[in-house]
Amino acid sequence: MTGESKLPIYGALAANVGIAGVKFVAAYFSCSSAMLSEGIHSLVDSGNELLLLLGISRSKKPADQNHPFGHGKEMYFWTLIVSILVFALGGGMSFYEGISHLEHPEPLRDPFWNYIVLGGAIVFEGGSLWIAVHRFLQIKGNGRFWQELRKSKDPSLFAVIYEDTAAILGLIIAFAGVFLGHYFQNPRLDGMASILIGVVLAIVAIVMVIESRKLLIGESAQTYIVEGVYKLVIEDKDVAALRYPLTMHMAPNEILLVLDAEFRHDLNGEELPKVISRLEHTIREKFPDITKIYVEAKLFSGKEAQKVVKDRVLNT
Repeated sequence: MTGESKLPIYGALAANVGIAGVKFVAAYFSCSSAMLSEGIHSLVDSGNELLLLLGISRSKKPADQNHPFGHGKEMYFWTLIVSILVFALGGGMSFYEGISHLEHPEPLRDPFWNYIVLGGAIVFEGGSLWIAVHRFLQIKGNGRFWQELRKSKDPSLFAVIYEDTAAILGLIIAFAGVFLGHYFQNPRLDGMASILIGVVLAIVAIVMVIESRKLLIGESAQTYIVEGVYKLVIEDKDVAALRYPLTMHMAPNEILLVLDAEFRHDLNGEELPKVISRLEHTIREKFPDITKIYVEAKLFSGKEAQKVVKDRVLNT
């Protein structure tokens, strides 16, 4: 994971830390429930960005005897924790604050600073979202954005995009709640806005939990990679047959590949390792995210099969 890959997280962290403090000040002076919910939201998001950075750092730890495949899935674990915090703290506190404001409505004071803070927050959150989306499009290229986002294996991108999208929606809801509550002199509308913010955060958190779960339990590489590997290997002149490749993401840019291949029966003991090395080199060259390769090779001669198993782990 390069420093450039962390840029969306740094951008979101800087925006949320500054905005959270300003929102709390505005909430204090205006007695706005929706603004207080937004302050809690930004504070939780700030902590979430720190957890994502922690996950990136821990995922870089080298493989050891207890973790022979490395620590790449640390990133997915901390993304799951972030999802839970968004649901429990962000969504839960917004629900609580909204219901409390409905039960004990407090008249809104001058909302002027609320409008200033919310407008500025939308600008900063929009800038953070633009950085994350721009980086995502650089990696994924053109295509259906939301479909590609759901397929993404990199929490440093999809988590920030989901969070920033939820933040902008929450700001719009808060703005509407403050405006309508002040215009109609009905503070309960402000409390309802706080509850809606909680709903938005809960939905985003559930989506992130689903994505994190798939990656933690071992999700396959994207279809185009698996099919590309299969086509590349089966078309090799020395390969007689090939089972469908098995893959699993160990980290956003680390894929484990297992090949079960049958090679030409006339290959001898010296030629087979060279053929396998050539295939591995070609696979890694075309699909650089495939960093670990296991090959089970079989030589067939007539009715009898001589099994030559060569387990190799290649690291970039």
